Amino acid sequence: MDEKSIKQAASQYQTPFYVFDFDMLETQIHKIRAAFDANVGICYAMKANPFLIKKLESIVDCIEVCSPGEFHICERAEINMDKVVMSGVNKKQSDVEYLLNRYSGKGVITAESFSQWQMIENYAAKHKLPVRVLLRLTIGNQFGMDETVIRQIIENRFSSPYVHIEGIQFFSSTQKKSSCKFETELSMLKNLCSDLQHRYGFTVEKLEYGPGLPVCYFQDEADVEDTMLAALAEGIKALNFSGKITLEIGRYIAASCGYYVTSVIDVKVNKGHPYCIVDGGIHHLNYYGQMMAMKKPPVLHLNKRDGELSEWTICGSLCTMNDVLVKQYPFRALCPGDTLAFGKAGAYSVTEGMSLFLSHELPQIITYSKQDGYCLARDNFPTDRLNYYNK
Repeated sequence: MDEKSIKQAASQYQTPFYVFDFDMLETQIHKIRAAFDANVGICYAMKANPFLIKKLESIVDCIEVCSPGEFHICERAEINMDKVVMSGVNKKQSDVEYLLNRYSGKGVITAESFSQWQMIENYAAKHKLPVRVLLRLTIGNQFGMDETVIRQIIENRFSSPYVHIEGIQFFSSTQKKSSCKFETELSMLKNLCSDLQHRYGFTVEKLEYGPGLPVCYFQDEADVEDTMLAALAEGIKALNFSGKITLEIGRYIAASCGYYVTSVIDVKVNKGHPYCIVDGGIHHLNYYGQMMAMKKPPVLHLNKRDGELSEWTICGSLCTMNDVLVKQYPFRALCPGDTLAFGKAGAYSVTEGMSLFLSHELPQIITYSKQDGYCLARDNFPTDRLNYYNK
């Protein structure tokens, strides 16, 4: 999506809004696929941006959901349930029952603890419903299970005839910028799979691995996105894993396709420093790794003009001193009515921001492709209705 296209969107829709470029999204998926052999799959972690799932359904192998709410979004979007991986540390009995009763045999459910495993196993056995399961391996935090628990489940798997354990799910961290982390984790997973085969005769058919590929958001950091993708591809190629490897990716897929577009509503000079107030703010925009608004993300000034170059502090509309999007950003002759477009806003900001603070409206969500043009995916939504109960 070029600057001309963003300007066109800004002329049609009320700021602030997000615009997600489906052509850029598809290009990113093709880039990821091109780095790997055909037997490596892609699982989209929809928590990064649920508005992308319908476009991605046909070009990824599966979609990971982490809550009943995300699962119901997939239902409303009519996502093929064979492509859904139901993850999450908080699975209620009712969630498991709903999934198995309505979609038994479709999709995959993860077991994040021994109690989750028992809940899935017991309900499947009681109602004779087939279910496919991935066992999540922990790194030592609240997610997943210790290796000893996974071994116990696999050793006793024949007592669970309705549960098919497809393999292992593993995710350690996001924003990895060192290839040695891939090497260490992949080696550990390979050794575990080999030992499960040797000790228990268990073949890991599927290894779902969250590599945590980085998105480089800021001007002052080295762009290692392609370098790390290539390093991951080399690591997986060297693994020689006989089963199916699926990469669980969210941020790396979604970030580059999104822009957050906001308008300048006021400018001032306080204590000799230029300030700009926009109609959005930190309740809509969040960059992983931003520190006190000092790092500079990609920002387009859509009303460029000649004039003095000044370093502006861009502030939002919230009544808090924390509502600063970026400090000391160079713009020429910034004026009220101008429009700013923040790039790489396709991941997390749309759902992760403190959207209910001060009861501002939720922004519009726009999708774009050359084929379909601009489409309104969600209109403005007033949050004051959510922040006060009135009979």
